[in-house]
Amino acid sequence: MSLAPTDLPRRHRLTVSDFYRMAEVGILAPDARVELIDGDIIDMPPPGSLHAATVDDLTELLGRSVAGKAVVRVQNPVRLSDLSEPQPDLALLRRRDDRYRQNHPGPADVLLVVEVADTSLRFDRDTKVSLYAVHGIPEMWLVDLRGRKLVRHRAPVQGSYTLVEEPDLDMPLAISALPGISVDLRQLFG
Repeated sequence: MSLAPTDLPRRHRLTVSDFYRMAEVGILAPDARVELIDGDIIDMPPPGSLHAATVDDLTELLGRSVAGKAVVRVQNPVRLSDLSEPQPDLALLRRRDDRYRQNHPGPADVLLVVEVADTSLRFDRDTKVSLYAVHGIPEMWLVDLRGRKLVRHRAPVQGSYTLVEEPDLDMPLAISALPGISVDLRQLFG
């Protein structure tokens, strides 16, 4: 016996507005480490010390490299759509006069996102990379702490990155959206 599509349970996707309303009324705790990804609330693991230190190091390195040319945002929301508002470990944003006080940055504001992955590697690789590609984020770095490598994703086309590489970190790494700007990542993995 086969089921008609209307006989199957339907998924109820939450919107960003629903997500914020849940926080306002106390359904989500103020300190909850959650993200809204494709309408689903995803629990994020607490960052371990290696993860936190790596985010700190990248924040410092990117901050020095892009000073005055871009905004470095650390573990704050990026509103990709009405159904997705992840909080990447780092986001490089276009400079804006209001410094994003009026609203969170959207896809057109993002130059680069960085996800640092330890326990979240599978989710970051299998879900977040494609989420960023679908929304046209021009460049995404996945920092694999256990594998001690950085995987660079660029040139999104129809929901996939067409250029994926593991760059040599002994050479400065250029940021595609900021011509002439590169980051020295030789000390990334200590």
